[in-house]
Amino acid sequence: MSINSLGQLYFEHLQIPLKQRVTKENEDASVDTSQENQEDLGLWEEKFGKFVDVKVNGPTSVGLDFSLHGFEHLYGIPQHAESHQLKNTGDGDAYRLYNLDVYGYKIHDKMGIYGSVPYLLAHKPGRTLGIFWLNASETLVEINTQPAVKSTLTQMGPVAAKQKVRSRTDVCWMSESGIIDVFLLTGPTPSDVFKQYSYLTGTQAMPPLFSLGYHQCRWNYEDEQDVKAVDAGFDEHNIPYDVMWLDIEHTEGKRYLTWDKKRFPNPKRLQELLRSKKRKLVVISDPHIKVDPDYSVYTKAKGQGFFVKNHEGGDFEGICWPGLSSYLDFTNPKVREWYSGLFAFSAYQGSTDILHVWNDMNEPSVFRGPELTMQKSAIHHGNWEHRELHNIYGFYQQMATAEGLIQRSKGKERPFVLTRSFFAGSQKYGAVWTGDNTAEWSYLKISIPMLLTLSVTGISFCGADVGGFIGNPEAELLVRWYQAGAYQPFFRGHATMNTKRREPWLFGERHTQLIREAIKERYALLPYWYSLFYRAHVAAEPVMRPLWTEFPNELETFGVEDEYMLGSALLVHPVTEPKTTTVDVFLPGSNEVRVNDKQPHMYLMFHISSLNSDELAPIPVFQRGGSIVPIKTTVGKSTGCMTDSPYGLQVALSPKGSAMGEFYFDDGHSFQYLHQKQFLHRKFSFCSGVLMNSCADERGHYPCKHVVEKIIILGLKKQPSAVTTHSPGGKAQPVAFTYCAKTSALSLEKLSLNVGADWEVHIK
Repeated sequence: MSINSLGQLYFEHLQIPLKQRVTKENEDASVDTSQENQEDLGLWEEKFGKFVDVKVNGPTSVGLDFSLHGFEHLYGIPQHAESHQLKNTGDGDAYRLYNLDVYGYKIHDKMGIYGSVPYLLAHKPGRTLGIFWLNASETLVEINTQPAVKSTLTQMGPVAAKQKVRSRTDVCWMSESGIIDVFLLTGPTPSDVFKQYSYLTGTQAMPPLFSLGYHQCRWNYEDEQDVKAVDAGFDEHNIPYDVMWLDIEHTEGKRYLTWDKKRFPNPKRLQELLRSKKRKLVVISDPHIKVDPDYSVYTKAKGQGFFVKNHEGGDFEGICWPGLSSYLDFTNPKVREWYSGLFAFSAYQGSTDILHVWNDMNEPSVFRGPELTMQKSAIHHGNWEHRELHNIYGFYQQMATAEGLIQRSKGKERPFVLTRSFFAGSQKYGAVWTGDNTAEWSYLKISIPMLLTLSVTGISFCGADVGGFIGNPEAELLVRWYQAGAYQPFFRGHATMNTKRREPWLFGERHTQLIREAIKERYALLPYWYSLFYRAHVAAEPVMRPLWTEFPNELETFGVEDEYMLGSALLVHPVTEPKTTTVDVFLPGSNEVRVNDKQPHMYLMFHISSLNSDELAPIPVFQRGGSIVPIKTTVGKSTGCMTDSPYGLQVALSPKGSAMGEFYFDDGHSFQYLHQKQFLHRKFSFCSGVLMNSCADERGHYPCKHVVEKIIILGLKKQPSAVTTHSPGGKAQPVAFTYCAKTSALSLEKLSLNVGADWEVHIK
């Protein structure tokens, strides 16, 4: 890597306005015309429609270029509805990082949408590196890749010589304001870069287990009766779900942290109904506060000077859902502390400990503002202009919200907070989603690279609204979206106002059955999901991974974005085209084995495998040879109803007949795993015909009576003569088994092996 090789380093100093700069030199010498020229160019005063952006200190931009030698593949800098691999910008727009409320955003567009992470990764065989440009003002990133030239003819006297020209990618960062504060992450492996970035910004928060289940949302569920009917519908149709969501209409006139007394007269009773089924409630809380002298949140914030100011010194006011609104200044630690306190049970009337929070519109969205956001000249705590920190505003709201939910439990319970706007480090406070997508196949397709990009930039807990927020999905699209969403980290169905109702049972029995199967697949895999999030939390390993991170030396994987890995064990290929009966699945890895657990045949790692399936059959999901995946053998109404249900292990053998896996378990909701080391971390290994369960982390202790009742071993070449289980100090116990020669699958059932204890299974 070389820095400033293109000479793009610039750093514009703060200046004093010309009118204030009257000196003796001005009186007897010619006036410096540089500022006058800048004013002519609009660099001190910029017009955007009816808005005038006055830059009191003049232009303050900074920039720097980096040349990455030998690199052609770059990733990162979310959020854009774009391909996972970053594109050349030489013949078009630069990538823009500027958080904006964009309803139904365009696909394959480099304009900024809801969040910004000014961090990119470059990768080539044998080396991965990262560049983290820590700047929260509007930022543009230009990328120019010059591919390798295999041979150029150079004349050296009478001898013609062939000379290889290496590829090179130039990256130029330009920010409107701030300082140059850049971190270079040297890898050399993808996992090294992920760890290095986490040292700077933190790892993914360990989510409460319920939040990995399915979430049901709509703008809006009308009233308590509507919520009860939808909740009952899931039970009636035997579809698991964990969380009911309430959008802005549940409040009294869009006053957040209140309830509409006609629609939701008894919110605690409603929450007790959900609690009885071990389910949760999520409500929305946006950063704009209705200007209303009778609204206590407004009057208390105004009285303490907690709102963002306009450049004249008064409270900034803009239009949003409640009408005229002021905006809390979350950059002020005192405002964050005060806002956190609003979630105390005594302050937030009608809330209980099963209520969690959704931060929306926090770019911030201002309906009649420039680009539907706040003027850059607005003033924050410390006299900082909004232009300096625009992209970090929503980050601070999510921080304050998460802290509020922790405080209300006296530090005991993990919070769940979803945010639309985000910045580098938002992973520490909860989940992110891709915003106002549309019920079209192209949006289902683009969701995969969008989520992969979030995942490699630290934000593992991410998802896209299932079915598309805007419009009415046809039944086939809805089914395919559920099948994809079930294998993506944040799994929520959502729809905007005035769309047709689309609860999973409204599209006919065939489609209901397919959606039910997809959601149940998600719940069966929850032990694996939870273990992956633990790895994301402690080791910064992405949950959803582009193929290049798992196969970093295989060039063919570098541009793949229609399939991905879940952890290191599962390869997922969602179906994103209508009327699909056949998909081509790229199977990476030399001399590896993949197992499709729907059709448990062995697939050697040649390049393309074609899977034939009936229309709307489950999407292809392969398990990697050499892996062990923990599952639940029965699925309940919600994650809480499955706490005591037994486990299974799905073992897929490598060509050498071995496999490895792990399992993480704790109470699923508290911080006891952290403070008291109350957790289990187990390691499974299969080698030479012996499956072992051993301790992966001696620090963890958790009383556990849960059992492994079923083990499936895929890829066993011949039928065993006997299978026995062995526990320390105990006698060998014979186990009944079934073996299928056609699929090379051994099945052990009716076991009772404690998942938290050491044991072995011997196959002879």
